[in-house]
Amino acid sequence: MSGMKGNPISLDFSKGGGLLPAIAQDHASGKVLMLAYINEAAWQKTLETGEAHYWSRTRQEIWHKGGTSGHVQKIREIYADCDNDTVLFKVDQIGGAACHTGHETCFHQRVERDGSVTVVGERIFDPEKVYGK
Repeated sequence: MSGMKGNPISLDFSKGGGLLPAIAQDHASGKVLMLAYINEAAWQKTLETGEAHYWSRTRQEIWHKGGTSGHVQKIREIYADCDNDTVLFKVDQIGGAACHTGHETCFHQRVERDGSVTVVGERIFDPEKVYGK
């Protein structure tokens, strides 16, 4: 019964005050790249464009991932969880880095059992050159 197409999904934006977690995963490697949030407008923009759009809680606006850096996320597949309140974007990460720090993934800080942090992986780009910060 897998692969059957049904009715359009109705995501439950009510639980998170209008926001749902959206996990971005590299389609090829399976690495978790980042977690961000979407509202209904960002969800629709993602579906319309085929590129990940999120809601910036800091700036209070829709954020086209890679709009400034060029490191867009091309949507390959989308999955919703069983409660329709979290989505998983399987993406092609253009430029090889999802994190604004220049790392491949936002999850590049491995926390050891003693609480210390080890940075995993090298920076792929210099954020000062990309963002001018």
